[in-house]
Amino acid sequence: MRYLIRGRRTGPVLMAAVLATAGVAACSNGAPDAGAGGTPTPTGSAASSPATSAAPSPTPTPTPTRTYPLSTAPRTIPAVQEHRPARGPGWSPGPAAGIVVAAGSEALTDEGKLLAGELKVAFRGTVAAGPHDIELALGGSGAPESYTLTATGGNVRITGPDQAGVFYGTRTVKQAVRSAGVVPEGVIRDRPAKPQRGLQVDIARKFFTAGWIEARLREIADLKLNQFELHFADDQGFRIASDSHPEIVSAEHLTKAEVRRIIALAASLHITVVPEVDSPGHLGAVLRAHPDLQLRNVQGVPRQGAIDISKPESAGIVDDLLREYAALFPGGWFHVGADEYQALTVRDPAASYPQLASAATAKYGAGASVADLAEGWLNDRAAVVRGAGKTAKAWNDGFFRGGRVSADRRIEVEYWTGTEIGARPPSEYLAEGRKVVNLNDKYLYYVLGEPNQFKYPTGRAIYEEWTPRVLRGTTPVAAGYDPLILGGRFAVWCDRATAQTQTQVAAGIRLPVTATAQKLWDARRPTMDWPTFRALAAEVRG
Repeated sequence: MRYLIRGRRTGPVLMAAVLATAGVAACSNGAPDAGAGGTPTPTGSAASSPATSAAPSPTPTPTPTRTYPLSTAPRTIPAVQEHRPARGPGWSPGPAAGIVVAAGSEALTDEGKLLAGELKVAFRGTVAAGPHDIELALGGSGAPESYTLTATGGNVRITGPDQAGVFYGTRTVKQAVRSAGVVPEGVIRDRPAKPQRGLQVDIARKFFTAGWIEARLREIADLKLNQFELHFADDQGFRIASDSHPEIVSAEHLTKAEVRRIIALAASLHITVVPEVDSPGHLGAVLRAHPDLQLRNVQGVPRQGAIDISKPESAGIVDDLLREYAALFPGGWFHVGADEYQALTVRDPAASYPQLASAATAKYGAGASVADLAEGWLNDRAAVVRGAGKTAKAWNDGFFRGGRVSADRRIEVEYWTGTEIGARPPSEYLAEGRKVVNLNDKYLYYVLGEPNQFKYPTGRAIYEEWTPRVLRGTTPVAAGYDPLILGGRFAVWCDRATAQTQTQVAAGIRLPVTATAQKLWDARRPTMDWPTFRALAAEVRG
């Protein structure tokens, strides 16, 4: 801007104008406003002519204010769904900054303290927000886990209808500061595309310490994932202490105190820990202590990991475990397995396992099959956990069609494969109106040692090719089924337990999990290319 000094100036008047101009330049840090024309110059000959009369009072000029470029969306993972840009300084941490909780929103105190510690600023408690503060508040009528973040005039206000939404707003702040040093001016409105977004770890085949699990919880919380599944019972090990059946527990295991600590940390990060006790297959650790319950064919040959579901004692021991761990894990889900039951992998199950065939007809009538008996087993186990207030989950190859017994519609289908015997394409489950969670084994299975033609999945393939609708192979199901797809989960399986160390697993899954988090929060094609996304992942990592 060019400042015009009207009329003739002499002596002190001219000097005052010059000093005022210099002060303006100093206040703007030498950066003039848009359209500035350089240093102001007096017009006429005032600088060289002697004064001949009293000069009129100068016309007041406005104090120039600094202008800012229009803001851009913060660089975060997952990317925010909507950002309305504005001009202003945004918010950045500093000596005067702090975190406050709005009156009536005291439930957000833990979220406020966590963010204050992460940003190294003061937590002021439930007080009015001052200059440079971030205020957390419950309110609004948005969707669950949604939030609105408003950055204006050096302050930030995060509101959401629930604590999880406000927490996710704090994750956006944390990542924005890490990636650019500032929360940009403007308004963010954000919400997840899918309600279930998770990581699963097989601690049965390979023991992972409580500390390792807690580190993963902190990582996935920053990515706005909200589920962590523990597959802790399988043929190779049973990894959580048991009061009802201590004889089945492996030497390396988590104590219940450690599990409670894990659950408490997860809850503080708005993550639900989902336990899994898989049956009627994958029970080798249980059967080593109870060999009389192991399934044997007509020649007396035992089948690895399979329990004999014709025996009442089999249901008794599994239900003991389901009730025990339903009480330990307070979340709303329990995974009951149901996959890869070895009795159903032979050509003629009734001929190979006549005791199962007899039990099926006795329970469900003439014409009932071994598959019906297995489906009834699934329904019975789901009823046990439902009685404890949980929603049951089960693997898709435990759902059979065309029999006397159908799987309960309230059981969530965890779709992982289309290659197992009896497995059906995902569209069949969706056409029946069943709710499905995506664990596509092509993209979301990290299987140690890469057995059975598995390959370690890459973050790039997930980021560029996969969406929650890609349930099997690489082809998405019809868009009309999208509301029935609850979300997805990246899974670590430890088939060859010694193939990688705990540290190597953590490093190997980092980018795939990061990409999965992006696509579960926003399933649309990302605007950022993979190399840029990968670089950003390193910037925002804790």
